[in-house]
Amino acid sequence: MLRDAALRVTRPRVAVLTAVHAHPHADTDSIIRAVRMELPKVSHQAVYDSLHTLTMAGLVRRIQPSGSVARYESRIGDNHHHVVCRSCGTIADVDCAVGEVPCLTASDDHGFRIDEAEVVYWGLCPDCSTAQSS
Repeated sequence: MLRDAALRVTRPRVAVLTAVHAHPHADTDSIIRAVRMELPKVSHQAVYDSLHTLTMAGLVRRIQPSGSVARYESRIGDNHHHVVCRSCGTIADVDCAVGEVPCLTASDDHGFRIDEAEVVYWGLCPDCSTAQSS
């Protein structure tokens, strides 16, 4: 994947990419912890730099729901959306509402060539719904 994106293959980049694939919607601290399981001495900066590089290369996607820290996922290129729990912050993927990019048609595109629409659904996850009902 890295070579296909014209990126140099480094141990931190491989470890970060592996962590993002293993932990969808993880925040930076969670990714650092996962990477340090494989590379105990990796610096915060190396992980931040790798996340930035992988995002810019289109190998990972950075999302940041309102009120949340940045999170990273490996599901790219399909313009899917997310559902976020208002209580615990759990995030899950939601497929495109219509199935074609950009999923939604703007009522007025103001001359823009729109290629992506972002929708975030908010509510309570099953665990928090059950806890609140009890």
